[in-house]
Amino acid sequence: MTAVAAGVFRRTPLERSDQRVAWDRTDQAFFAAGACHILAWVCRAAYPDRSIGLVGLRFADDPQVWHVYATWAGWAFDHSGWNPEPHLLAANRHFESRPLEPVALADDLAEFCAAHHSRMPHQYWADPLPRARDYLARHTPPWT
Repeated sequence: MTAVAAGVFRRTPLERSDQRVAWDRTDQAFFAAGACHILAWVCRAAYPDRSIGLVGLRFADDPQVWHVYATWAGWAFDHSGWNPEPHLLAANRHFESRPLEPVALADDLAEFCAAHHSRMPHQYWADPLPRARDYLARHTPPWT
């Protein structure tokens, strides 16, 4: 799968306000916008023997992270599957037409959610963890 900008799947106002409507989107849309952080943390947990990092994207002039992905040895995993990290960054920069800044994220999901106005798993319409594990399993990691 080729890297696709997360903004392509940006939630509508209705999807932002209604968790059921947001939940009913395709897996790719759900994990591109609204649950990308859940997918990234699930990726890290699924491979405890690998040094999986977590990165947030933000606009260069804004402290707010708006997309999260997992990293490993120059690769990035998000809704687009595994791609070289420069390809993922280029796709997002091109779509957004403005400078982006990748920032390393802390280890704790709860702290991330509090700092960046994101939902914890129990705050979704249904539990997103099994859905994230299933989505992750569809993508072959680069080390295999």
